[in-house]
Amino acid sequence: MHKDDNRAQAAGLCYRRLVIKFGTSLLTGGADHLDEGVMSDLVRQVAELHRQGAEIVIVSSGAIAAGRHKLALTRQVKGIPLKQVMASVGQSRLMNTYERLFAGHGITVAQALLTKRDIAARSGYLNARNTLLALMELGVVTIVNENDVVCVDEIKEAKFGDNDNLSAMVANLVDADMLMILSDIDGLYTADPHLDPQAKLIPLVPRIDASIRRLAANTAGKLGTGGMITKIQAAQVATASGVRVVIARGREPDIIIRLARGEAIGTHFLPQVDHLESRQRWMLSGLSTRGKLIIDRGAADAIIRDNRSLLAAGVKIVEGKFGRGDIVAIHDTEGNYLGCGISNYSSGDLNIIKGARSSRIAGLLGADYGPEVVHRNNLALVEREDASANR
Repeated sequence: MHKDDNRAQAAGLCYRRLVIKFGTSLLTGGADHLDEGVMSDLVRQVAELHRQGAEIVIVSSGAIAAGRHKLALTRQVKGIPLKQVMASVGQSRLMNTYERLFAGHGITVAQALLTKRDIAARSGYLNARNTLLALMELGVVTIVNENDVVCVDEIKEAKFGDNDNLSAMVANLVDADMLMILSDIDGLYTADPHLDPQAKLIPLVPRIDASIRRLAANTAGKLGTGGMITKIQAAQVATASGVRVVIARGREPDIIIRLARGEAIGTHFLPQVDHLESRQRWMLSGLSTRGKLIIDRGAADAIIRDNRSLLAAGVKIVEGKFGRGDIVAIHDTEGNYLGCGISNYSSGDLNIIKGARSSRIAGLLGADYGPEVVHRNNLALVEREDASANR
């Protein structure tokens, strides 16, 4: 056992490798600038876990808010270029604050600015993973953010969408034990607690399905870009990679330490797999997904319960435009995400052969790339066999 594992075990840590996402509303305390008192307390908690042998990566929002305050822009500003300017000004201020606060605990920090393009390719994914793991090994706390200066996707709330989804990608990259998404909300409720006094916190979500997604009303905060919907999306990506996820209020006393020790605070989302090798994690991250297949129940049972390939007969709907060899997401007709796989057929061809028996493919297309739309060796699934058996 690694010496840090021994330290973590002795300290009572249930989760040693952590990715922690700090939302803008948390870091600003609801104001229009970074709240150094709040940040100092969060850093104190991270530093305590660090001393106890935890490996920690922080995904931090707040750069745009810091830049807006420095430039004295008191109104919400529309337009991508100016927001990129604010991110550029604010990023250095954000990192300066983290570096100063962590230095007080004798901890070195590093900065990693990522875009989806950086890690969409398998080689880029592995490079980013190796760098983050090496920094962990050296005892460095890495602060990750989207590269807002060159990437318009994050500010436009598309693709990555926000740092919630980025944090899920980072948890996927480093094979984290737990992803903490900390903001100004307690977790997922049965209804909007601001509107319904009977709303109750949901402490545990074994699996994210259509009913959970319906609860995630998109109520973005004043300063942040993400609401509950993006947090649920992030939880779905991370749990598919074998990571436990918790959404909790960041101002709760010692929240980071208590969660790492296994306390049931906020809403916890259970991992859907026990372990994934790197290729499967990359596929399930969604970074390179080009389209979506909706399949019928028989096909879903076949690929999950019987470990069979996906055939054209089971495909009901084809979404997106993709070519042969591209990765596609696979959902059932109830909207549940089953996993993803490498398609043997383009979207155009699949729209012709969907629902057809394999023996008809050559006649319909004038070509035949095999009976499998996605071969079982090229499938990465998130749903366990026992779950499928109870469908």
